[in-house]
Amino acid sequence: MNELLKGLIEKFFKSNQPISTPQNQSISQADVEALVESKLKEHAAALETTLAEKGNQVSNQDEEYTLSAKQIEYALLLIEKVKEEFELAIEPTRLTIKDLNRLIAYNRYKNMGTLINLVKKGVLKKK
Repeated sequence: MNELLKGLIEKFFKSNQPISTPQNQSISQADVEALVESKLKEHAAALETTLAEKGNQVSNQDEEYTLSAKQIEYALLLIEKVKEEFELAIEPTRLTIKDLNRLIAYNRYKNMGTLINLVKKGVLKKK
């Protein structure tokens, strides 16, 4: 029981002591502007590095999506169907899956826009 009383007495004496609160320090406008500017520079640098990494990934992805021998044959067969207006401008081994998909889309839907996109990319050229 004595211990309980001692604990209560200590709480009363400690609560009477003033509690120190941290004082608000004013920050100058120049400090705020400098902090914001440094954070913006950090963010811009981070964006540049991520964009550079994505650029490297895109070029690697093009290499990964080269066609197999049968796919090349099929692409050449589809190009043969439009040989009156267009011809292949690159080596057949440099064709990608995206190019093949565009050729298939033209064959299925007869949309000239897909062939124009292949011309813009440099895969086909007009005769």
